Amino acid sequence: MDTTISENQKNVASLMHLSTFSKYFIPFGNFIAPLLLWSFNKEKPFTDEHGREAINFQLSIILYSIVIGLICLPFVLIYATDFVSLVEAIDHTVDYVSIQDIKNFSGFVVIFMIAALLLFGLFVIELYAVITATMAAAKGKSYNYPISISFIKTTAETSEENSEEGINQSEDEHVS
Repeated sequence: MDTTISENQKNVASLMHLSTFSKYFIPFGNFIAPLLLWSFNKEKPFTDEHGREAINFQLSIILYSIVIGLICLPFVLIYATDFVSLVEAIDHTVDYVSIQDIKNFSGFVVIFMIAALLLFGLFVIELYAVITATMAAAKGKSYNYPISISFIKTTAETSEENSEEGINQSEDEHVS
């Protein structure tokens, strides 16, 4: 695969991965920038593969972030009432706050810390994976992101699924 890849393809593939960092400057830039680069360069197999990988990984990261948020949401709602009661207790008794008030607040802090730790871990994985993918693309090598879900399948994967469905359908026809 290395022999047929031009420097331009390597640069475009590297830029696809690096363009995911545009989310820090442009809302949804981590989807828009690689999608634009991929759509203009997907006729070449190397850039097509890297574009799909970059977009699939960004979609996976946003999905994992949403799942973490949805898992934490009920706990936040439960502890939000305790937080409101803590604020009221502090407001009414400025000089004295009981240990019970602080215990009620500790559940909220624990949930917040767990969510923050999970999201920070996701950020570190994303940072490492994007930089590694960029370096692999610059060297003309393929790279598969570690926790990526394949939302946009390659043409080879699509044809394999279609051929498997065709085989299953023909087996069903022979049985009946």
